[in-house]
Amino acid sequence: MQSAIVGWGHTRFGRLVDHDLESLIVAAATEAVQHAGLEFSDIEAVALGHFGAGMVPESFCSSLVLQSHPDLRFTPATRLENACASGAAAIFHAKALLESGRAKRVLVVGAEKMTDVSGEAVTGSLGSASYVRDESSQGLTFPGIFAQIAAQYFERYGDQSAALARIAVKNHANGARNPLAHLRKALDFETCNTVSAANPIIAAPLRKTDCSLVSDGAAALVLTSAEDARGYAQAVRFRSAIQINDFLPMARRNPLLFEGPTEAFTRAFKESGVGLNDLDFAEVHDCFTIAELLTYEAMGLAPRGRGAQAIEEGTVLSGGRLPVNLSGGLKAKGHPIGATGVSMHVMAAMQLANQAGDLQCRDPELGLVFNMGGSAVASYVSVLETLRS
Repeated sequence: MQSAIVGWGHTRFGRLVDHDLESLIVAAATEAVQHAGLEFSDIEAVALGHFGAGMVPESFCSSLVLQSHPDLRFTPATRLENACASGAAAIFHAKALLESGRAKRVLVVGAEKMTDVSGEAVTGSLGSASYVRDESSQGLTFPGIFAQIAAQYFERYGDQSAALARIAVKNHANGARNPLAHLRKALDFETCNTVSAANPIIAAPLRKTDCSLVSDGAAALVLTSAEDARGYAQAVRFRSAIQINDFLPMARRNPLLFEGPTEAFTRAFKESGVGLNDLDFAEVHDCFTIAELLTYEAMGLAPRGRGAQAIEEGTVLSGGRLPVNLSGGLKAKGHPIGATGVSMHVMAAMQLANQAGDLQCRDPELGLVFNMGGSAVASYVSVLETLRS
C-alpha cells in the first residue's frame, strides 16, 4: 500500500519568543488537519519528530500533540528521534502505520524550541548526536565536525571557499522569498566569501554564512493511503522512501564520500524507477554549505571532488536544471531540529501541489527530499510526485 500527503501546516521559523514547544506543535498540527479538510476525530495515529536533548524541559512530549484538540484524546502518539533527521523518522513511522494497515490517517508533527537556552547549551545538545566517546567529549562540536570535513575536502580538491559562498548566496536569495523563513535577507557573494566582523570564522574554514541557523519552529503533515488520497483537494504521493544508517564514529567512515547519503539516493532512485534527470527540484540537508556541496556529488549531480560545478554552472539555482533548496534550505529557512525533515516534505508538497507562491517552480511533477542526521549517519531520501485525480 502506497502513502500520500494530503495536508500540511508550517509555522514561521526563527527566534519565536511568543511560542513554547506546545504552542508550536498545536499551531502546525491544527493548520495541517484543516488544510486536509479533516476533523481531528479522523486522525487515527500521531507521530512527533523531536530531538530535545535538554533544550526544553519536556522529554516526554508525544502527547503534547493531543493538546491540539480534545478529539485526539486516546489517539496513539509516538515521539521519534534520529538526530537532525527526527522529522523524517516521524514521517517514515507514519508511513509504516499506513502501509501495515494499522491506521488510515496519521498526523505527523515535527517541532523544536531551541532559543530558550544559551548558544553553549545548544552546542552541547547537538554534540550529543555525535560519537560522544571520541568526538563531542573531546571538544568536537558539529561546526567543528563539518569544518574537519571541509578542511579535508579542500586539502584533497583545492580551496572551495568560493563554491561554499555561492551556495550560501543561492539559499539566502531563495529564503528571502519564503515568508516562513528565519532569515529573509539576500546576501551577496562578497559578503559570504569574505571573513569579517559580520561573517567571522566559526570553525576554520567554515564562516558564519556557511552554517545553518538555531531556530524555533514546527511543521506538520497529514498522511493517508494513496488510494484514499484521490478524494482530497491536494495529494502528493511517495514514489519511494529510503532510510540508511551508517556507522556513528567518523573514524569508521570516509567523510568525503558521503557513503550513507549516496546509498540512500541510489536505492531511492531504484525503488522509484526514476533518475536524477527526471526530478524537477530537490530539498536537501544543508546544515553546513559543505554538506550541500557533498550532497551534489552523492546524488550524482557532479563527480567526486567537482561538486562546485553544480553551483558554478547554475544547475542548482532557481531556474536551473535541478533547483536545490528553493525554500532557502536550513541555511536561510532555519533548522529547528525535529521540525526540519517535516518542513522539507511540506516545502516539496507545496511545490508539487502548485501552492508554493513566490517559491514555485514551473509545473513540477517529481521532487526529492534528503534529510540527514548527524555527520551523514542517518540518511532519509523521499521521491515525491503529484497524485493526479
